[in-house]
Amino acid sequence: MKRIGYGVTILVWLLSGSVLAQDKPADTMQIVREKIQADKKLFVATNMDLTEKEAQAFWPIYESYQKDLGLVNGRMLVLLEDFAKNYQAMTDQEAKKLVDDYLAIEQDRINLKQSYRPKLRKALPEKKVARYLQIENKVEAVIRYELAGRVPLVK
Repeated sequence: MKRIGYGVTILVWLLSGSVLAQDKPADTMQIVREKIQADKKLFVATNMDLTEKEAQAFWPIYESYQKDLGLVNGRMLVLLEDFAKNYQAMTDQEAKKLVDDYLAIEQDRINLKQSYRPKLRKALPEKKVARYLQIENKVEAVIRYELAGRVPLVK
């Protein structure tokens, strides 16, 4: 597996930095998002070793999954933004809501992966399904690592 490179680093920057970078014009952020999406797609393509037939079946599933994953990630960003505003003076009730919302988002992330499993299995051999999920998990791990270093503990 090739190392996670520049594109994923930018993805981490966007996801973790967007909580802090609210003053950038929307069109600039859209350009950055599109670049990141293209870099991630290149990273996946480089590591999947798809045949032409597999690629024809896989890429529409990939695009659909990324769109759905973006919705889940967007919810997580909103949660992080709310946390960033309130973490120093958080009440027990706000902490309860934070935990409940976080776990709901994580459950939705798992449900999303499970919902795409049959689609991936129809398009790819099992080993490539496993490989794709590994790639997604590696990207997610890098993002989570970066976020963990930037998100303070609840006071």
